[in-house]
Amino acid sequence: MLSPVAVAMAAACRRMLGSLVPLSRRLCSNRPEPTDPSSYTESTEGRPRRAWKNPSSCSVLLFPGQGSQFMGMGRGLLQYPNVREMFSEAQRVLGYDLLSLCLHGPEEQLRKTEHCQPAVFVTSLAAVERLHHLNPEATDSCVAAAGFSVGEFAALVFSGALSFTEALYAVKVRAEAMQRASELVPSGMLSVVGRPQANYKHACIQAIEHCRGLGLEEPVCSVANYLFPDGRVIAGHQQALDFLQQNSKRLHFVRTAPVPVSGAFHTELMASAAEALRAVLRQVEVRRPEINVYSNVDGKRYMNESHVRRQLVKQLVSPVKWEQTLHEVYERTQGSTFPHTYEVGPGRQLGATLQRCNRKAFQEYTHVEVTVDED
Repeated sequence: MLSPVAVAMAAACRRMLGSLVPLSRRLCSNRPEPTDPSSYTESTEGRPRRAWKNPSSCSVLLFPGQGSQFMGMGRGLLQYPNVREMFSEAQRVLGYDLLSLCLHGPEEQLRKTEHCQPAVFVTSLAAVERLHHLNPEATDSCVAAAGFSVGEFAALVFSGALSFTEALYAVKVRAEAMQRASELVPSGMLSVVGRPQANYKHACIQAIEHCRGLGLEEPVCSVANYLFPDGRVIAGHQQALDFLQQNSKRLHFVRTAPVPVSGAFHTELMASAAEALRAVLRQVEVRRPEINVYSNVDGKRYMNESHVRRQLVKQLVSPVKWEQTLHEVYERTQGSTFPHTYEVGPGRQLGATLQRCNRKAFQEYTHVEVTVDED
């Protein structure tokens, strides 16, 4: 049974979504389908599906998450089709000028979770429009997509599973709820690169016991992101993260660095945010993705509409298994060719993790810039 808060949130979501006239689904999600019937085969479920393609002629799109943003992103992108409409729609949904915030800041506002997530989401899809304008084959031949945390919403829009407007509103609700959850207790995230003998789970257990010794009730400390071999992000109460940094040498950590975010994302400290996201996802239209889209929760592809809703909520309180996702996306027999990979959005962090996880796949990697020099 839903709590009164959840019922109120659901009602607010229905009112907001009912007032939104969705932007045409051509924005990033309505990619051209082949017109030649011979390009399809019949699936076991009776629906047409794409015929097998040589990986060297296909592409994979990767969408970044929070932390990749920078002031000035989006400069020059209005020249590409649909981008101006996207930022105009974003202003209507969000209630503030997102393009101005991306271009001019102030930076401390852009860094806030409630602003950063919509900014990365819209800018990443604007980068898709740029890629499609410069190289239509790159988007038309895409067979798979994955996004890191909030980037998963952009991947689902590109796949046709969500409309731009409804996904943006869900991102808005998600970001604001995560911001509120972060303010409940002092918490954060810590990037860790360890030696092969490092035991991250045991390190978290030690940090939790340390917090209990300080009198903290129900302390939280767990791996929040699996990035690459021996690369993790650990999140939880601030006292636990302080313990890990102070004992990094004993724990076989080579390098530790605080992540500039407001709270312990992808841990149970985000439970209240998950409730808010669940309420809004009940109100949006979700379709089965037209291409393979991989979930952060387990690295597996989304199967149907209910799976999308379920995993997006679970993602908030579960670790992002990005390393496992990359293994799933790029798994192929020895000697096989790899698809072209495009990172669409601010930053090159996903390319860096791909290089650490699969050097052969990285040889076909390209970053799509989100700034363009203006004449």
